[in-house]
Amino acid sequence: MTLQNMQARLANYPSCHPPTAHLRSSTKEELQMAYVLTYFPVRGRAEAIRLMLKDQGKDWTEVTVTRDMWLEGTVKNSCLFGQLPKFEDGDLTLYQSNAIRRYLARKLGIYGKDDKEEAFIDMMDDAVQDLQNKYIKLIYQEYDTKKEDYFKQLPCDLARFEKILTCNEGGFLVGKQISFADYALLLQLLNHEVLCPSALDNFPSLQAYRDRLSARPNIKAYLESHAFKNTPINGNGKQ
Repeated sequence: MTLQNMQARLANYPSCHPPTAHLRSSTKEELQMAYVLTYFPVRGRAEAIRLMLKDQGKDWTEVTVTRDMWLEGTVKNSCLFGQLPKFEDGDLTLYQSNAIRRYLARKLGIYGKDDKEEAFIDMMDDAVQDLQNKYIKLIYQEYDTKKEDYFKQLPCDLARFEKILTCNEGGFLVGKQISFADYALLLQLLNHEVLCPSALDNFPSLQAYRDRLSARPNIKAYLESHAFKNTPINGNGKQ
């Protein structure tokens, strides 16, 4: 079965039919001009996608799903795995944030210069995801009971990335060009500095890396924007 045939069958399957009528206010022409990213009104798992698109100068249409819309069930039931983000590029619809980021990285040419670099980028991104998963567990399950334990472990986790950046003279996690893994790490550094303002105090390479990436023109403009500053990091009020 071809990818196109599979997508067509999924689109016609009752539980996967997209409820476009009450979700989108954009015109048909606007949707055809840009990518479409559907997510909740938080940064969450969509923010690394947004950072990548902003830095690469790509426009997209943002479709916001409110808590009430999600709890009503129609939107959730329309999602292939019952979760967001959802990403559309023409007739291609993707779920799962990591799959979306890898797809965009290949399309935008920020997935390494050869197979070896691609493998290393995957490895680095998986390590960043490990840190993100610990962070998510803290925020949503253990914030009031294990925050101090998390702070004790955090330097060990950050030290690994400090070593990597110190050893790689290219300025990024892998090689001399930014990759999708770099956006994910930058986001985690920014989030952790909100959680613990002194998180990077003993990591000069991470500080320099954060400053360098944050100073990239498109990222700088985005981080200073109303959209970024006024969007909560998480959906439960923790940060």
